[in-house]
This record gives sequence, structure tokens and C-alpha cells, in this order.
Amino acid sequence: MSRQVIRLPAEVNRILYVRNLPYKITSEEMYDIFGKFGAIRQIRKGTHGDKKGTAFVVYEDIYDVKYAFDNLSGFNVAGRYLIVLYYQPQKMQERQDLEFQRKQIEKLREQQRQQQQ
Repeated sequence: MSRQVIRLPAEVNRILYVRNLPYKITSEEMYDIFGKFGAIRQIRKGTHGDKKGTAFVVYEDIYDVKYAFDNLSGFNVAGRYLIVLYYQPQKMQERQDLEFQRKQIEKLREQQRQQQQ
């Protein structure tokens, strides 16, 4: 079956969001693992705080992304099982917005507690 005939789900794009990576994984190791499934344009690893152990992997071809997703979800790397997701910018923004709102509410509660004392 030709790749152009395969119908891909709507959430598929050229970017994978990977979680549960070993903290000490190198860029070269990531290119070795993810490069087996197609040409990679870029890999961005999270390095600080809650971003550590995550990465964005950008492929040249959308069909390569699907192939990598199908084969690397649950793949064991240094005793850790990868969580591979399609990058969905609107969900990421919603999560950031919720976190910002939560912090704002906590700040207001703290101000109110100080005023009551």
C-alpha cells in the first residue's frame, strides 16, 4: 500500500512530544533511537525543572512521525518506558493557562490570608 493512500488521524503532525526519557540521555542517543524511523529535522530536549526528561522530536515527513509513534510508544530506554504523544499545541497552551490561573488563585488566597491577620 502506498504511503500517499494511507489516511492519517487528524492529530498527526510532524512533531512528537516524548516523556519519561532518562535524564542522562544524550542528543546522539536520541537521534539514534528516533532516526531509525525517518529523517529528523530537530530534537529539543527539556533541561530544567518539570521539562527534564521530555523532548520534542520534529520529523521531515508526517508518515515517519506515525511510524515512530507506532513503534516507540512504550519503548524501553535505560529502564524507562517512553511515553510518545503527538504534539498538540492547543492542549499544551490550555495546560499552561490552567497552571497560570492556579498560581494566580493561590497568590490571591495568600493575600487574603495576610489581610485577615
